[in-house]
Amino acid sequence: MKNMQEPWERPIGIFDSGVGGLTVVKEIMKLLPFEAIIYFGDTARVPYGTKSKETITRFAMEDAAFLLKKNVKAIVVACNSVSSNSLEYLKSSFDIPIIGVIEPGALYACKKTRNKKIGITGTAATIESGAYEYSIREICPEAVVYSKSCPLFVPLAEEGWIEKESTFFIARDYLQELLDKDIDTLLLGCTHYPILKQVIQKVVGKGIFLIDSAYFTSIALKELLEENNLLRKSTAIIEPLFFLSDIPRRFSEIGERFLGKRIKKISVVDVTKQT
Repeated sequence: MKNMQEPWERPIGIFDSGVGGLTVVKEIMKLLPFEAIIYFGDTARVPYGTKSKETITRFAMEDAAFLLKKNVKAIVVACNSVSSNSLEYLKSSFDIPIIGVIEPGALYACKKTRNKKIGITGTAATIESGAYEYSIREICPEAVVYSKSCPLFVPLAEEGWIEKESTFFIARDYLQELLDKDIDTLLLGCTHYPILKQVIQKVVGKGIFLIDSAYFTSIALKELLEENNLLRKSTAIIEPLFFLSDIPRRFSEIGERFLGKRIKKISVVDVTKQT
């Protein structure tokens, strides 16, 4: 990449345990089209959510260290497991702006709710961590929060079963419990879930506002870059760079679905062997 000497010309680093973070990349590319992006997906060690907090933090430190060697100006932790277990440790360990996906989603859920009844969906690990619930109550103490793990949403998103009738019925079964609580806002607490946003909205109805944490993380990133005078000044388009720790089967198909465009070049790296 050229002209990366000035702080604002340096790339944004984004990492996730796998491919779900590509939905965050997609939203950042739409909102900040002139920013340079470097993405790392730790596909060799996915999922993080089943690991201990100590292991998740060690993996996250290795992921962030890899991006720092690419001279990034800020890091987006596009992983709910890392955001809920290790974000504060990362912030205290590195001297650049770092944001996760939980606080932006929680903030906008609090802004959008009218009756203060907020539903949260996510993987079992994210729901069990209580991180979204904690963040929402920090921002909006009077909020009543209802959580529901929806583990089948991840494979459905990766399979691209967006318009299948069976996906609608699975979503309805998962979400009915939250609908019975009279929620008016539903937070999609997994970076895979935006792929299923259309079917989820159909299940919950137009009266319930969906919080896509990928979208609101992109807004939070823009605000963070503005605050630190790090918005890229050049208007030349730079193709994002993609790094994975392993190339899974069908990655091109799944990656294109999540990113919304073809991934032209992928490099495989081992972040455990950094020198």
